[in-house]
Amino acid sequence: MSDSIREQLLGMGFKPAPKPERKPQDRKPGQGNGPRGAAGRNPRPGSKGQGAPRQDARPAGKPRSQEEMDLAKAYAIRAQTEKREKLEAEAAKQEAARLRREAKARFDEFVAGKSLNVDAADIARHFEYGGKIKRVYVTAEQLKALNAGELGVLQQNGRYLVVAAAVLAEAEAIFPQGVALKVDPDAPVAADPYSDPQYQIPDDLVW
Repeated sequence: MSDSIREQLLGMGFKPAPKPERKPQDRKPGQGNGPRGAAGRNPRPGSKGQGAPRQDARPAGKPRSQEEMDLAKAYAIRAQTEKREKLEAEAAKQEAARLRREAKARFDEFVAGKSLNVDAADIARHFEYGGKIKRVYVTAEQLKALNAGELGVLQQNGRYLVVAAAVLAEAEAIFPQGVALKVDPDAPVAADPYSDPQYQIPDDLVW
């Protein structure tokens, strides 16, 4: 197209045709084709790609301080101590339960056949045991002997057994929890108000 015709077209408002884009020349080795593959291209600061700043509390490769190591060691020691104390407490509890069962078995075996209870006894002897007021029926002679400390009362599987003082002492040595009533003859009378017949509670009294 001659220059005169081009000038006339430009004067009429036509724009010249765009020049064809030049083809890329041979790329250097290592260059990629896409924006992510371009070698040597630095990612933007703060991006998640390679080169983004680390978010670790401690810079990479920095060893823990002596204070941090001491604190971790203290936590580990405390955890081990608490675990050991818990195991020891549980073992002691199980051992105490075992000893109690064995003592109770010996107690039951010892008191077998040693009860002095009388079926026809009609005097209620009241006493405190386990935080509650209990009673056992005795004869008049047994009541005097109980109040004098010559007899005692044992508790076996919910039953109250009248026994001699010597039996009471041996049973107490085996299983102290089984002693329900032990009167000290040298104690003041006021220390055991239920020993006086005037304090005996009527059988028809509703608790």
